[in-house]
Amino acid sequence: MKLDTHTKSESSKIQNEIISKIGELINVKNLEPGDKLPSERTLSEKFNVSRSVIRLAIQKLELYGLLKSRPQSGTFVANIGVIAMNGMIDDILRLEEQDFKALVETRILLELKTVRLAAIRRSKNDLENMKSALTAYSEKVRNGEAAVEEDLLFHLAIAKASKNATINTFMLMITPEIITNFETYHVCDKGLALKGIEEHEAIYKAIEQQNPQLAKQKMKDHFSELYQYCYNV
Repeated sequence: MKLDTHTKSESSKIQNEIISKIGELINVKNLEPGDKLPSERTLSEKFNVSRSVIRLAIQKLELYGLLKSRPQSGTFVANIGVIAMNGMIDDILRLEEQDFKALVETRILLELKTVRLAAIRRSKNDLENMKSALTAYSEKVRNGEAAVEEDLLFHLAIAKASKNATINTFMLMITPEIITNFETYHVCDKGLALKGIEEHEAIYKAIEQQNPQLAKQKMKDHFSELYQYCYNV
């Protein structure tokens, strides 16, 4: 059994190595669009890493449209040429660690648009998902526990409610980096987290009322301190 005991920086390096090896495997085996990749277990044994590392690498390649996972069937090469695929993999591997301020700016721009769409398009099920994430966040904060992931789950629920698949995908792509940086910069302290409960509830109510202008304003209020923090450090 392989244990994941690496630091975040080591894990990122290992993940990039696996992404590179998957690209090499596709070339060596001359896999065409639609061809199936070896199973996670097989790749895990071949590259001598845990299945979770393989899974994360595959998910990243899938987010960039290079692979396609099908439930109960496996992972397949996407409909893209080999030259283009190799170029995209090289681009992915060259991406430097995300700048925290850039992440914050990107997230704010995305979410101000997303929350308006969510207020217009949300369904009853979307509201239930938001409420569930909000409850989980509130419970952890009031118990003095870190609730970064629960916070972001609430925002991802809003992204899903926007019914815009592209925005939802972008949010899923930047979320891991946001979690890492929030933990690194200690942004989500107890004071901000407690205030976050009230702000989340205000955002939720605006979406529930299907008031896009109010929802956007409440989201801007929610991000104001984070934005100020980033530009005063």
